[in-house]
Parts: sequence; structure tokens; C-alpha cells
Amino acid sequence: TNIMLRDAPSCDEVMAQFAQFIAGENLVAHNASFDKRFLDDELERVSAAYSGEFACSLLVSRRLNQDAPSHKLGDLVRFKQIDNDGVFHRALADAEMTAKLWMLMVNDLQSRGISEPSFALMQKIGKTSKSAIDKLLSSQGA
Repeated sequence: TNIMLRDAPSCDEVMAQFAQFIAGENLVAHNASFDKRFLDDELERVSAAYSGEFACSLLVSRRLNQDAPSHKLGDLVRFKQIDNDGVFHRALADAEMTAKLWMLMVNDLQSRGISEPSFALMQKIGKTSKSAIDKLLSSQGA
């Protein structure tokens, strides 16, 4: 609300700090293309950039959780029985749920014989067709 933001630093100040915070780190988001557009626009506005890459937990989930009824974050949290407080569509809550979902998918790959799934592999999984996912995972040791 406006009251919550009354004493907050300016958007320019926050985005400059955020750009320093993420620096060259890779980022994970649920429906990452949506978030990436906003982030890129805001960073451009303050003449900042980042050199990391994005991975999309929604796309990875579509490949690894093909039996899920939906790949909306809240639906996946319920489907995977991820502990939560029922709050969704708030930045911190969604970030926490995305992180928990991401770690479940990493753990799933580890249980399938991929000892250390890399960020690049997770990106590749998200870009691989459903029909080719088994072949990709078997080539990785799963």
C-alpha cells in the first residue's frame, strides 16, 4: 500500500542496490520470462545491468512433473505438498515457494542418478521437448 511505501527508498535506489546484489548470479523464477521483462526494464531505467542467466521453474516443472494437473506455482505447491502458509502472489512468499519447488526438482534429479544437476542442465531441461526429456536425462546418468 502507499502507507507501507511512505518511508521506503526510491525505486531508483532500490534497483541500483538490487543490481549490485544479483551482480553476475544466476536467477530462478516461476514463469521467468515474465519476471525477466520487468527486471530488464527496471534495470535499464537506472542504467544498470546484470550478467547472470535466468532459469524457469515453470518450464522445468512441465518436463519433470508431467503428471501435475497444472503448473501454476500454487497448484504445484499443493501437488508436491510443499509446506507453506497459504500466501501467494506476494514477492517473498512466491520466492520461497519457487526455491522450495526448485530444490525438490534438483533432489528428484539426484534420486534419478544425476549427482549434481547444474544450472545449465536445469535450463536445458526447461527447453527440451517433453518427448525428448527421458533421452536427455538418461544421457546425464539418470
